[in-house]
Amino acid sequence: MSYVRACSVGELAEDTPKRVELNGVPVALVRTEGEVFAINDICSHANVSLSEGEVEDCMIECWLHGSSFDLRSGKPSGLPATRPVPVYPVKIEGDDVLVSVNQES
Repeated sequence: MSYVRACSVGELAEDTPKRVELNGVPVALVRTEGEVFAINDICSHANVSLSEGEVEDCMIECWLHGSSFDLRSGKPSGLPATRPVPVYPVKIEGDDVLVSVNQES
């Protein structure tokens, strides 16, 4: 599994998504509940950026139609989205957030 540096931990505000592009893949990074999560930044329902949404209880909400996705699994919690979005493995080395977009969880 190959990891690429996404940002520093210090660049991630608690419960505030940050959009990055890694190897051409749009990724929303979220620091919440003492962990950092990486989820594909495109909503499976409406093709909009999830990083523009709100984070609460380890879920990210799509700002357009209100579907929420679990940051751990990518599964939607309810309609209108019915398909999950990919989530990616994250590891922290020092202050660096590393993500493997080649490997979906």
